[in-house]
Amino acid sequence: MGVTGCGKSTVGRMLARAVGAQFADGDDFHAPDAVAKMAANVPLTDDDRWPWLARVGQWLGGEGDRVVACSALKRSYREAILAAAPDAFFVHLRAPQATLEARVAARAEATGHFAGPGLLDSQFATLEELHADEPGIAIDVSAASPSDAARTAQAAVAAPE
Repeated sequence: MGVTGCGKSTVGRMLARAVGAQFADGDDFHAPDAVAKMAANVPLTDDDRWPWLARVGQWLGGEGDRVVACSALKRSYREAILAAAPDAFFVHLRAPQATLEARVAARAEATGHFAGPGLLDSQFATLEELHADEPGIAIDVSAASPSDAARTAQAAVAAPE
């Protein structure tokens, strides 16, 4: 979980591979109109997100081990996912906004990814850090490589507190 550009998809794929789980990118669960809004740097509203969160939770709660990369920025969003996938464990990939702005700009230029740096202000404003009573871990990815973050996540998933 985390804001755009924190490495959710990269680390999620690595984690899924390491633990033999299925992987899905939360971006694939967005409705086309939500993708269009984000591509235009228009932040999604809760009304945009609830159906998406339902689809993410439904997939995550399916049979077998699964890893999904999704923002899950608010506690209420994570609660919606947990309602459908009660065994979910959140891995919050964190970094300072300036670090992520540079990453997102480079990604947008290299790949044409729809989520550009214009979304970071609203995502950081929306972000609610994991609370102590939520299942998960926070990993600072500002200096950690994706493989280091995936190893840390794997250890946390294997032995949740």
